[in-house]
Amino acid sequence: MKHIYILLFSLLFIACGNSEKDSTDIIESVSHEDEIKLSEAQFNSESMVLGTLSERTFDETVTINGTIDVPPHNKSRVTTYMAGYIVKTPLLVGDQVKKGQLLVTLENTEYIELQQQFLEIAEQLNYLKNEYTRQKTLFDENITSEKNYLKAESMYKSNLAFYNGIEKKLQMLNINPKSILAGNMSSTINIYAPISGHVTKVNVSNGTFVSASDEIMEIVDVDHIHLELSVFEKDIMKIKKGQEITFTIPEASEKTYNADVHLVGTTIDDATRRVQVHGHIDDVEGNFIIGMFVEAQIHINEVSALALPHEAVIQLNDNYYVLVLEEKTTNGYVFEKTEVQIGKQTEDFMEILNPETLLEKQIITHGTSMLLNESEGGHSH
Repeated sequence: MKHIYILLFSLLFIACGNSEKDSTDIIESVSHEDEIKLSEAQFNSESMVLGTLSERTFDETVTINGTIDVPPHNKSRVTTYMAGYIVKTPLLVGDQVKKGQLLVTLENTEYIELQQQFLEIAEQLNYLKNEYTRQKTLFDENITSEKNYLKAESMYKSNLAFYNGIEKKLQMLNINPKSILAGNMSSTINIYAPISGHVTKVNVSNGTFVSASDEIMEIVDVDHIHLELSVFEKDIMKIKKGQEITFTIPEASEKTYNADVHLVGTTIDDATRRVQVHGHIDDVEGNFIIGMFVEAQIHINEVSALALPHEAVIQLNDNYYVLVLEEKTTNGYVFEKTEVQIGKQTEDFMEILNPETLLEKQIITHGTSMLLNESEGGHSH
């Protein structure tokens, strides 16, 4: 408290020193360490204002962490059904792609072998189908045995199944079976975008060999970007669909964004004892990037409480104080420094948790800024 007296003295000496006021404007000596006396001139020079506790509405919130994410169906890992060497990869991370757009081209002799196999089985199938039809006619006319007919039927149907299987394989590799039957074979295959979105990963370059299990690239559709939040078990019963969420991205921006609770998880992670909460973001133009870390508050309730403006509360180290009017004298004011406990806060007010000592008391609510700026270890909120 000692340095507050010195600072008040210095402050008011500067404020009054340039005028022709006499030394009576300087703070009077005090008899009690928590008592401060100010003259009328000193009070007015700092534009100090007296006020009382007032009832304010505060949000009851749950503070949590999470990330920016997209639903599983808006994220696609691009792979190949058959191994090959990359011969064309025109895209870079950040490129926007449309569903069906060419992503990469692969080359492998195995593609030719598969097409040759398809042509061979197609030729055989032609013969086996004719033989099956002939044997069926002969059997119907009792000219051939059932054994010959069943053998022809079995050969035709098993080869037909083999043909259909290879045809499906070729279609999955984006090779047109009709083109092969017309005599056009290719040593390359193309992979196209399964969804529209932005390229977020590219794990290959020209000449890279990729197997069927390798991730070539990743595409993310950011049109349905959302929050994935992790709520502690003790708070989850307070969370309901539709509640307002405010969040910030501390590493990227000071701006506060809005969202709302869309889904509340129904299982608890055994390791962390947390539940996943899915939030829909209101501002989709925020240039968010998948994986960004967020700090969020879910607004679960509104409560009324007695409060004071931020400027009324002086912080000294870890304690908080207000200046309460004890006496209005003919020459000025006598204030007592009174400790308070603070609770919830808004942009302008802070809740006072021990209001009973301040009820109907006059308190300096504005004009403490110079004290706070000069005070060692003290600052306003």
